[in-house]
Amino acid sequence: MRDREFKGPLAVSAVLVVVSFCGACGAGRGDLDDAVSKLEVIGTTTQIGDFVRNVGGDAADLHQILQPNSDPHDYEPRPDDVKETAGAELVFVNGDKLDHWMDEVVAQSGGNPRVVDLGKSIPVKLPGESEGEEASRYDPHWWHDPRNAEAAVEQIRDELIEADPDHREVYERNADAYLARINELDHGIQACVHKVPPEERKLVTDHDAFGYFAQRYDIDVVGAVIPSQSTQAQPSAGETAALISLIRRENVRAVFPESSINPKLAETIARETGASADYTLYGDTLGPKGSNGATYLKMEAANANAMVEGFTGGQETCDLSSGR
Repeated sequence: MRDREFKGPLAVSAVLVVVSFCGACGAGRGDLDDAVSKLEVIGTTTQIGDFVRNVGGDAADLHQILQPNSDPHDYEPRPDDVKETAGAELVFVNGDKLDHWMDEVVAQSGGNPRVVDLGKSIPVKLPGESEGEEASRYDPHWWHDPRNAEAAVEQIRDELIEADPDHREVYERNADAYLARINELDHGIQACVHKVPPEERKLVTDHDAFGYFAQRYDIDVVGAVIPSQSTQAQPSAGETAALISLIRRENVRAVFPESSINPKLAETIARETGASADYTLYGDTLGPKGSNGATYLKMEAANANAMVEGFTGGQETCDLSSGR
């Protein structure tokens, strides 16, 4: 189930109640006992939370807003999110309106954290995307290219060091180790995907969230069940019929449902076309603890394996040890 605990006037009232009892939440670390004086950090999405967790380690106290399998496009913030933000020194957001609701959380919290939009500084863009302040505004799913994930990790490292220079060595050591694993995974995915002939790398997903992954690994995005980069959009009957015709014409072997989206329409389209719907992707969110998508590394390894299996009808798989 998606988080929808607080909506409309009730949400505002609940948030204001929390803030009114949070007068000491914004106290700096210097005002606290050493035992609890960790750097307080907010990460909005599951991916960003995982990045911060790997870099910050025990030196940072992370509050991750979104939980596994939560759809960021329609998330409704909770009072606890406001309370935690009131005491935070750093807030890391994805940007490009994927986590637009965080602006209100920061405003309601009464705190004064530094808000870092990681999407603004990604090095790899999709065709047509602009530079600088408007970067990634066409597609917020930038983390599906590991080179962008590496840039985000580096920025997180630098921001943590600036806010907490006493733990510079911890942040640098953790970041170096994690960056090496991301780089290893990137090369592993590249090698595995390229076992599949280019003409067989045809991708149809639940929504348009894999442009960066497809660009990085030379995959042809044929279409999406929801022809939008937001899961809040709804396909028309004409768009669904056109996609069915396209899948048949392109001889697409698999339609890939996503873990945080109801799979029924994807499964219906697969039945109509004779394609498989057996391989699930992690699009907007990591999976729960213990799942194949529980971390960023596992998620991307699982996505690569699912795609390769789907493209080849189960004849090929990816064994990516760096994603474990």
